Amino acid sequence: MIGPLLSNKIVKAYSRSFSIDYKNNCFQKDGKPFQYISGSIHYSRIPREYWKDRLLKMYMTGLNAIQVYVPWNFHETVQGVFNFAGDRDLEYFLNLANQTGLLVILRPGPYICAEWEMGGLPAWLLQKPNIILRSADTEYLKPASEWLAVLLTKMRPWLYQNGGNIISVQVENEYGSYFACDYNYMRHLHTVFRLFLGEDVILFTTDGNTDKEMICGTLEGLYATIDFGTDTNITAAFIRQRRFEPKGPLVNSEFYTGWLDHWGDKHASVETVKVSKMLGEMLFMGASVNMYMFEGGTNFGYWNGADHDSRFRSVVTSYDYNAPLSEAGDPTDKLLAIRDVIKNFRDIPVGPMPPATPKFAYGFVTLQKVSLLDTLSPQGPVRSQYPLAFEEIKQYYGFMLYRTTLPRDVPEPTPLISPLNGIHDCAYVSVNGVYQGLMERDTALVMNVTGQQGDQLDILVENMGRVNFGSYINDKKGLLGNLILGNDVLTDWSIYPLDIDTAVANGWLQADQSGSAMEAGDGPMIYSGTLKSTGLAWDTFVKLNGWNKGQVWVNEVNLGRYWTQRGPQQTLYVPGPFLSATQPNNITVLELERAPSHRRILFMDRPQLNNTGQKT
Repeated sequence: MIGPLLSNKIVKAYSRSFSIDYKNNCFQKDGKPFQYISGSIHYSRIPREYWKDRLLKMYMTGLNAIQVYVPWNFHETVQGVFNFAGDRDLEYFLNLANQTGLLVILRPGPYICAEWEMGGLPAWLLQKPNIILRSADTEYLKPASEWLAVLLTKMRPWLYQNGGNIISVQVENEYGSYFACDYNYMRHLHTVFRLFLGEDVILFTTDGNTDKEMICGTLEGLYATIDFGTDTNITAAFIRQRRFEPKGPLVNSEFYTGWLDHWGDKHASVETVKVSKMLGEMLFMGASVNMYMFEGGTNFGYWNGADHDSRFRSVVTSYDYNAPLSEAGDPTDKLLAIRDVIKNFRDIPVGPMPPATPKFAYGFVTLQKVSLLDTLSPQGPVRSQYPLAFEEIKQYYGFMLYRTTLPRDVPEPTPLISPLNGIHDCAYVSVNGVYQGLMERDTALVMNVTGQQGDQLDILVENMGRVNFGSYINDKKGLLGNLILGNDVLTDWSIYPLDIDTAVANGWLQADQSGSAMEAGDGPMIYSGTLKSTGLAWDTFVKLNGWNKGQVWVNEVNLGRYWTQRGPQQTLYVPGPFLSATQPNNITVLELERAPSHRRILFMDRPQLNNTGQKT
């Protein structure tokens, strides 16, 4: 009989390990030097049916690891209710990566940035009006710790030393760029991560390439890594990492292959030659590198984030990112150039690169106007003397309708004002059902209206995505202050939380049978139509020529926002799995400003992401 001590030595001799070799400045995998060549992929931005395809393409490029964010709000949209099913099945995704031969660098937050709604933090946190996010404030720390207890318990079996494929785990995310600089918060997270993951796993931090960010973002016991793109001097950046981590591997945790787009920007791009050249230089130095992004994917539904520097800027629906794999998962010239670089440092898997998914141009679909019924707010209005924010009514995403009446006759154009910049984010104003115009956060806080005392004033407010980076992530939505008409403060509001997604899913929004006799009108309206079955369910891209701004649903899936008028994105990606090859496909469009008289949308076989402010 083998004694316990000898038994433990035998197990240890054959156990898996992933560690930092401080003597030789590298990682060690199973006792041998290891350099990872990784790419970021977000399962929350890709249909589950395509996870395997994307992972295989990454593996065939020569990557030996992937980097994965876990968005807290994607899994705990309602406090205390955790969802890891379907497109949220993280363990299924990890298993696919494992089967493909890819190691995993896990980034569980609790804050992730990622140009994702509120940086992955759940909007229900904002019900606490004085909460200090990403700090040791107990109103934040308690729910964050409860979330991590659930998530990290699920992740522990997936650690490499436990037989899984997770080789390292990031604590928080670029914390040095946040104003709080709360070391007690980081210490608490360190304790929580160790409690649930054990002492053996590598815990690390990632911060931007400045002293301030590295000072506030790093903590003893967490391996400090850095991130930078092609506009940076590699040597200077790694010298900075060395000041905070004198020994161990050089690591660029986010090497930017492209960049994000905001509405009104030009489509971002980073030159392939710059990416491939710098990647080769870093790998030659022995650095481990993660390419952010390798595939960006799509901000389906309401999941896009926003930035706020000098003003609020919403991130577009496409998260193509000019990455090596396109939004639709297609290999690009950038991918081929990266593969040619990787060949110089490790053996590339033998075999052909999986092809692009098939695309199809289904052609035009003509839509009919839908009668707006009370089904959009089946629970009816909340009544309040003054406006309430989305979060106060527990309507976290999408749209709310604020309704009141004009307090007096206004025969001459009279300014309707949001004096405290309280439009978060866009407000579509109608009087007695006649569209008056648009108010917009930071840029359009005054408009003129006319009408008679008692006329119905409707203000449809759109949440365009919460700020995901910087000091403004406490980003409440709705009407956040009083509106003033002339000298009158508007009061006695009926506030309707609109559940358009449920109405679409239940088939409650049906085209008016008078159809073509009804003209397209100004202001928010819903249109619907049918994409006939063709026997194919291939990827496609929907283009809305002449439409202004709104949301599109295909069957029950919210594809996200279009803003043709502002650009640069002109098409929305429709993955094949969202379509039926044998049944008619229901198309629903919420147009917020004005639909074109032709009321047609076009399904194309290619994307168009780079036209700014096109009006057609």
